[in-house]
Amino acid sequence: MTEKKLNNSEKSSDTLQKIVLNVGLPLLNLIAALLISAVVISIIGANPWDAVKVLARGAFGSADVWGYTLYYTTNFIFAGMAVALAFHAGLFNIGVEGQAYMAGLGVALVCLGMPTLPAPWIWLVAVATAAFFGATWAFIPGWLQAYRGSHVVVTTIMFNFIASALMNYLLVRVMIAPGQQAPETSEFSPTTWLPFIHDILNSLGMGQWPSSPLNISSFFAIVLLIVFYWFIWRSRWGYAIRTVGHNESAARYSGINVKLVIVLVMCISGALAGMIAVNDIQGVHHRLMVGFTGGVGFVGIAVALMGRIHPVGILFSAFLFGALAQGGTELSLEIPTLNREMVVIIEGLIIIFCGALENMFRKPVIELLQKRKKG
Repeated sequence: MTEKKLNNSEKSSDTLQKIVLNVGLPLLNLIAALLISAVVISIIGANPWDAVKVLARGAFGSADVWGYTLYYTTNFIFAGMAVALAFHAGLFNIGVEGQAYMAGLGVALVCLGMPTLPAPWIWLVAVATAAFFGATWAFIPGWLQAYRGSHVVVTTIMFNFIASALMNYLLVRVMIAPGQQAPETSEFSPTTWLPFIHDILNSLGMGQWPSSPLNISSFFAIVLLIVFYWFIWRSRWGYAIRTVGHNESAARYSGINVKLVIVLVMCISGALAGMIAVNDIQGVHHRLMVGFTGGVGFVGIAVALMGRIHPVGILFSAFLFGALAQGGTELSLEIPTLNREMVVIIEGLIIIFCGALENMFRKPVIELLQKRKKG
């Protein structure tokens, strides 16, 4: 009986430690980043509490701003999943930005080339093409890492630059709309557009919802989060991926084809990055344009780190960054001393504390938990 009580006590202690390290520690890092941000805002000459209220109102104050917040959140979910999947295999995919950019080219080719294809087939073809273009752009760095030893960080960064240069050339010299100076394609046929959530709600008679860029790709993001969890923690391939990420040599000796896993993970990661283009290009802008990604791929690194590369954590951290992205617009309008760059500073501090300084609080927290366990 006493042994059973001891086992239950140890299990509850281990559960508490997991909760503290996986939930409490990221929250502690976030609080530290926000406190430093408050100090910076005070130095600039603004009131941190006023800034928080404006930021919250800009992100959650009405139905239309909620739509914008969730639209940004959707992009960050896709980017966070792309980065997190690579992390599970011990890879650092910094090329999400370029992979999403190239996926936008795939979406544009489908929507411009098959405008008469009826829905939902046009949506499915566009999603599949975006995934293919993103996966193809990620395949090359993955193959170079697996078979030639080229570090994936270096190659993905270079491929971001190549994607940017290639898209600039195509949009300026090849795909630009006739008679237009802006480097962008013609507008897609409305039959190719993804339905907006406000249009769906209004057509169902659920009140009059204001327009926002939120579209059905948000539902797709939630579905992919569920699939992501099943794939990583419930499938044979997920076990192989996590094994490679924890110990590549042990994975190789156990019979896992490490090279194949690396290439496969990079391809799936690129396909997930391609969904950013579906949300942005097919769902909102309805044309291919220069720089439509807007740094989403790099924010995805912070989303994955803060979310502890877990789908639930990615969901909440993506929502936080979505609120910062939308609330920052209102902040720059109402408090002129706090321009858009201030939001970038806050995001940067969160990235620093949740990434580079992740272990700053980890050791003292673990020591505190061990003392509690012994006591």
